[in-house]
Amino acid sequence: MYGAVIVTATGKSEVLIENYKGILEYTNEKIRLQTKGCQVEVAGSCLLIEYYTNDEMKITGSIHRIVYDP
Repeated sequence: MYGAVIVTATGKSEVLIENYKGILEYTNEKIRLQTKGCQVEVAGSCLLIEYYTNDEMKITGSIHRIVYDP
């Protein structure tokens, strides 16, 4: 399904998010993103956006939870 958000978690320290639209909130404990159909929140500690492009981003740190909020 083209355009759907794709979230790939690698263990508890790395998340790759594809097809996001924008960054709504960015702190050390929470990164909240807008996607086409929902918001995605990554919560944890020492969170860092390691890189981002128009299509994807990589978040690293100690990830405690990932929440999808319609």
